[in-house]
Amino acid sequence: MAGPAHRSRVTEGRPHPRGATWTGQGVNFSLFSANATKVELCLFDNDGETELERIELPEYTDEVWHGFLPDARPGTVYGYRVHGPYAPEEGHRFNPHKLLIDPYAKALVGHLKWDPALFGYQMESMDDLTYDERDSAPFMPKCRVIDPAFTWGNDRPPQIPWEHTVLYEAHVRGLTKLHPAVPEELRGTFRGLTAPEVIQHIKSIGVTAVELLPVHMFVDDSQLLEKDLVNYWGYNTISFFAPARRYASVPDFAFSEFKEMVARLHGANLEVILDVVYNHTAEGNERGPTLSFKGIDNASYYRLLPDQKRYYINDTGTGNTVNLSHPRVIQLVTDSLRYWVQEMHVDGFRFDLGTILAREPYGFDQQSGFLRAVGQDPVLSHVKLIAEPWDCGPGGYQVGGFAPGWAEWNDRYRDTIRDYWKGEEGKLPEVATRLTGSADFFNHRGRQTWASVNFITAHDGFCLNDLVTYNEKHNEANGEDNKDGSSDNRSWNCGVEGPTDDEEINALRERQICNMMGTLLLSRGIPMIVAGDEFGRTQGGNNNAYCQDNEISWLNWEMGDKGQRLLNFVQHVAALRHKYPVLHRTRWLSAQWNDEIGVKDVAWLTPSGDEMTDESWTDGNARCLGMLLDGRAQPTGVHKRGVDQSLLLILNSYHDAVGFHLPEVVGGHRWTRLIDTNQLDHADEPTFEFGASYTVTGRSILLFELLMDPDYATARMERTAPEGS
Repeated sequence: MAGPAHRSRVTEGRPHPRGATWTGQGVNFSLFSANATKVELCLFDNDGETELERIELPEYTDEVWHGFLPDARPGTVYGYRVHGPYAPEEGHRFNPHKLLIDPYAKALVGHLKWDPALFGYQMESMDDLTYDERDSAPFMPKCRVIDPAFTWGNDRPPQIPWEHTVLYEAHVRGLTKLHPAVPEELRGTFRGLTAPEVIQHIKSIGVTAVELLPVHMFVDDSQLLEKDLVNYWGYNTISFFAPARRYASVPDFAFSEFKEMVARLHGANLEVILDVVYNHTAEGNERGPTLSFKGIDNASYYRLLPDQKRYYINDTGTGNTVNLSHPRVIQLVTDSLRYWVQEMHVDGFRFDLGTILAREPYGFDQQSGFLRAVGQDPVLSHVKLIAEPWDCGPGGYQVGGFAPGWAEWNDRYRDTIRDYWKGEEGKLPEVATRLTGSADFFNHRGRQTWASVNFITAHDGFCLNDLVTYNEKHNEANGEDNKDGSSDNRSWNCGVEGPTDDEEINALRERQICNMMGTLLLSRGIPMIVAGDEFGRTQGGNNNAYCQDNEISWLNWEMGDKGQRLLNFVQHVAALRHKYPVLHRTRWLSAQWNDEIGVKDVAWLTPSGDEMTDESWTDGNARCLGMLLDGRAQPTGVHKRGVDQSLLLILNSYHDAVGFHLPEVVGGHRWTRLIDTNQLDHADEPTFEFGASYTVTGRSILLFELLMDPDYATARMERTAPEGS
């Protein structure tokens, strides 16, 4: 065991900032623990293999232990041993035999090696009231002091307005692991994501922001490693500041490679959104390992049962819940967020199980300490904040319940659109609500349509191709007898389970993919595309591929003819979304008559071309709906980019063809077809007269643009032109 350092080497240092901070003259070490009795700084050799010495932090100020080490430099490898009572029934689990990760560590060395010594109690007895004296240091990753210097050059955040945002949910490794244009040594890494061919593809489908699954350091669950599996998705965080070494081509340079990725994506005018996990950590419940928070100050960092502090509140379903009611824990999370914005230049965050962050001991609160802290923060209040608005605890479903300034994943959109394209009855009223931004959830307190993040698929669940190929999940590879993953998929295999040679079924599946992708991109709100859905990737029916770091999860870029057709379609529809402001405006539609122009901002039509009546809306057998969006009825001066036009969207989830009469609209003289998912060749844009009956193929989408009468358009321009122009 390493010996103590001479006290003369250590001065009192400062309690701020937290973590290990290089000053140019040494390193300041600062660690919060309200209940510790002593904190030892442990220094290791460069590889983190040998402990060299232990240094007691000499000062304790406002519950923060701190000291300054003048001979420490960037590259110094360290960890902590924290002394205090081991009294689980009182919520305390201090054990100085366990080396601990600094919650503010910016980089880690090595990886976790599962061993009984990682547990604060005698694991063999499975009694967490016992006490274990084995040294965990040989099995723990260590912290490394960094020099944050990085030449950002002219890097600037793209600052894409919310209404123009299109999200692309991707996994760093899975996106490029099989990409033929990415050098083999860079595949599956931050640098792999910067390949010109990858960026060009992302840009080609209208994406403005890449939303990455967790990139914070995380650990692989021991039970997965025993099955030769890993925690592929990464929702098992152990460090809120350090980027994952596994995603760097040179692990010790993960910090700089992440920055390079951000700079190159910004150079392509793409934002970077991080999926972050602040709701729980990898330490699990009372029988979990002691890796960081648990040994530093368990009673402060985690929510414990008030009357049985030995046990953890488990609103996350993962064993523990981070205590966002504690001011120092709020500070930790907000410091982490600011770090990723200011130092790492990311543009926003998607918060896993976001309801947890707004919980107080009595439940969810829009005025929780965390939400208030973020809302007033001069840095965080100006980046994109996206909540997954649910958790496993009581009252955990909070779609629409977050504060102004937040966007939210909208699972009601997902479920409604899936049900509709399956052919479920009575879905037209809710489809109309989802197409226009889900006002029933989000139209309050000045929130706009972008508050709804619309998605049909996500990393969790079937990918889009499998949604139309399988009725049942097929998770056998996960080693849980196909018992894991949701059975409520709202999927439809179009008649055959799994791949088939039946050309008719394959054509229907392809059209259904286009129908759902078209619906997503033509709805108001923020669309989120899952990487690979745009060309029909498959996971072989696995709807819970969290542990599959292999071809099940990796994108196969050999897309074939079908994949190329799907990609062409998505590129076409995405271009239309960006072209026409009427498709992405932020104000809520009213369906009220505009007397000046003689139109409504939105009108809902039956196949006869007439407006929907109460009887039409309640007809459970109705499957075909027209949405007439008239850009002329929108408030002027709000959007200046793109062409302000009037569009007719027709959706038909009925299994057979429907004749749809194209309506007459004041100021126009005919319709131009822009989309028909039964005819994916967009080389021509034929026109149709008012009143024409267009045969809408069973299960298909159409989009038409109103061609304005030249005389009307000229007269309107004269009426609206500024004086003196």
